[in-house]
Amino acid sequence: MKPLWQLSATDQAAGIRDGSFTSTALVESVLERVAQKNPELNAIVDPMGEQALLASEKADNAVESGEKLGPLHGVPVTVKVNVDTKGRPTTNGMEVFKDVIAPDNSPLVQNLLNAGAIIIGRTNTPEMSMRLTTDNPLHGLTRNPWNLEMSPGGSSGGAAASAAAGFGAIHHGNDIAGSLRYPATACGLSTVKPGLGRVPAYLPSAKAERGMLAQLMSVQGAICREVKDVRLATQVLIRHDPRDPWHVPMPFSQGGSSLTKIGFCREAHGYPIHEGILANLDRAASILEDAGYIVEEIETPSIAEAAKAWLQVTNFEMKKTLEPIFKEHGSDMINQIFGCYYQLEDMVDAEGYLFGIAERTRMVREWNLILADYPLMLTPYLMRPGYPNDFDETFEGVKDLFDSSIYSYGVNYVGMPAGVVPVDLVDGLPSGIQLIGQKWREDLILDAMEVIENATGVMTRKLWDRESV
Repeated sequence: MKPLWQLSATDQAAGIRDGSFTSTALVESVLERVAQKNPELNAIVDPMGEQALLASEKADNAVESGEKLGPLHGVPVTVKVNVDTKGRPTTNGMEVFKDVIAPDNSPLVQNLLNAGAIIIGRTNTPEMSMRLTTDNPLHGLTRNPWNLEMSPGGSSGGAAASAAAGFGAIHHGNDIAGSLRYPATACGLSTVKPGLGRVPAYLPSAKAERGMLAQLMSVQGAICREVKDVRLATQVLIRHDPRDPWHVPMPFSQGGSSLTKIGFCREAHGYPIHEGILANLDRAASILEDAGYIVEEIETPSIAEAAKAWLQVTNFEMKKTLEPIFKEHGSDMINQIFGCYYQLEDMVDAEGYLFGIAERTRMVREWNLILADYPLMLTPYLMRPGYPNDFDETFEGVKDLFDSSIYSYGVNYVGMPAGVVPVDLVDGLPSGIQLIGQKWREDLILDAMEVIENATGVMTRKLWDRESV
């Protein structure tokens, strides 16, 4: 039998429910794995093992007494240090916030707890969660389990490293430019960036509301080893919370056949896309066709236009909202990296910001229209293999990452849901593809991701097999 920490969250929940093992045994297995691997990875930076063991005892008592059990009853999870977990510091990777104690749970944390999940720890993020690798002066560098010198991605690098290493099966992250999908890609995992209004978000400790574009583009989600766990976690996370005015309480599945038309886009927009990544795209298209999907190579509305607007308009908002914090409290490195972000495109002024947000509506409409004909879109994600931990410490590195991932932050700008699933190793590191979906159709994205996973296998098993050699 596999060690309990290797099981999917779906199988963990089922095993606890049917008495195959206890929540305590499961939590102990995961904590042993954390003790073994976290010292070299630095993925969990706020450990909650003692509390988790107490919660697992209560979970086992509930099973024994025949109480009604939630879908994640007794299942260990992690959450990121940039969302509020009551009584814990919401550091967001910043020394200045290390004593900001959350007065209440964020909606997603409460939804996980309401479903019976047990938080075993909280995961690392870069300063203000605004870097494509995960490092900060407060908590330090998080490393990739596949290669300690390569980035685990950002900003949810702690979540992804935890998932790949086996620190539980469900790991919370968030995404304003790719912070779920970069780390999932880097660590051989699956995730869905939900669309606007899907998962409720709110930060009880925040002293001010976020900028308008941040509200429109930033979403909460889960990084998992297996697609079925992303589905399970997303179904839990979408439960309504009235603290989020954007949230729409809508059923997860909208029905209808999942064998739909898929638009296939291989356009690299001038970037020298790696041959191995093109091969992964073609392989994914063939797998989907063999499963009964209709896959047609098409031209999409310009993702480059949306990506450019992200940089021009969002950079203006970040300069006004985040730069004052970085200037006073951030490291020299994060200030240098933000300087690189500003160089990527000419930043708009206040009038350009006003009209830029208005023009965003046209882009969203264009994507809505094409997704009405092609409910799913198969695209590249990161058009290069993984990158070293210090890759974004020069302008050339930052530019390469943004040029190679316009399909990431371009999707955020128009607010569509998008998932990534690994396909194969490229230059010895995990790599995958992206599926963009219609608004509210995360279920269709996951259906197609699961078809690909069934054909290619769960990537992290290759990592664990390598450990045992």
